[in-house]
Amino acid sequence: MTHAAPNTASSQPMVNLKQLSQQLENCLVERNLRGMQLLQPHLRPGYLLRAARLFNLPAGSTVLIGTGFPVLETFETDGPVGAIALYQCALHMQLKPIIVCGDPLFSVLSQRYQCYALRVNQYQQLAQIATEALAELKPALVLAIERPGFSANGRYMNMRGEDISERCASFDYFLEQAACPTLAIGDGGNEIGMGNLAAVLGQLNITPSVTECDELVIADVSNWAAWGIIAMVSVLRGENLLQQANLLELLQYLVANGCIDGVTRANTLTEDGLPYSEGAALIARLQQWVKDALNPVATPTL
Repeated sequence: MTHAAPNTASSQPMVNLKQLSQQLENCLVERNLRGMQLLQPHLRPGYLLRAARLFNLPAGSTVLIGTGFPVLETFETDGPVGAIALYQCALHMQLKPIIVCGDPLFSVLSQRYQCYALRVNQYQQLAQIATEALAELKPALVLAIERPGFSANGRYMNMRGEDISERCASFDYFLEQAACPTLAIGDGGNEIGMGNLAAVLGQLNITPSVTECDELVIADVSNWAAWGIIAMVSVLRGENLLQQANLLELLQYLVANGCIDGVTRANTLTEDGLPYSEGAALIARLQQWVKDALNPVATPTL
């Protein structure tokens, strides 16, 4: 299922891109909230850079962004925030992003964004649904952020070991059947894409996902990986796309529409139990890295 990544933009600044990518990769897992530091050595370094390069697509190309992790009868803040951020980034790049999700998230996001609806709990038709959607939408990139991934028995399990299959829409087959590159983001081991690390997921107290992708990005909070990718896209394009980042506004919108924290299960302006100020501080750090990369004091070697 491996696909070749597009070439990078020719306007990228003269910085050590691989070194910068690894610095950001380390930053995104430095808290090690759910064991991502244990997994990181098993990913080929530079995955953030490779993920950013996947967005170097011709204008008008369709990018599918699957998100939405069900918690109780609603959805969690981690995932949709990053999906919207990547959606806005893709729009700025003159791409055609489409957020793919099931209800109740679809009914919320479709009021503001171009969305494609997944029906919840249609297990007999999942492969056919993906086949038809991919034929209709013709994506150039398929991306999953904080989407539940199939466990070995074909069920969806949350971090508490609860079977949440009855409340899940499925996005796995979109990545498995895609004729284009696939990218996935996760922070715990039970998300789409974590199948890439199947050999080492036994280190975590989780029922792991077996669904694979072409490029996997991990972070302490999945939303944070999205900001990291946007930071790398900014460096490649020579413009700071994080300047428009407004985490608080996105959280306020989601929470006002019933979104809850996936860890605390409270309707609060938090991500995985962390106050929004923690995510805002991370974005500020990423912005500084981008500024330094775009305005180097000296010219490093590639």
